[in-house]
Amino acid sequence: MMKKKREITLCMGSSCFARGNARSLEVVRSFLKEHDLEAGIFLKGSRCEGLCSKGPVVQVDDHVYTGVSPEGIEEILDREFGKGEAGHE
Repeated sequence: MMKKKREITLCMGSSCFARGNARSLEVVRSFLKEHDLEAGIFLKGSRCEGLCSKGPVVQVDDHVYTGVSPEGIEEILDREFGKGEAGHE
């Protein structure tokens, strides 16, 4: 049975974009490449998640994270996709 592809969505609405999601996108891309996860994770942007006052907003599968800084996104990625899942120690 094939595993469902996981999904990361970054809000790219003007508020989230200006508050850090432009940089967070770079961090996510680097993380996926470094951990050899690019093939198993669908990365996309959205126009607005409707949570502007709580942004920047990042969603991993069904879990919505608010107030995510470019510095904090790697911690979220480590928690969601941990080294074990990536096949690295």
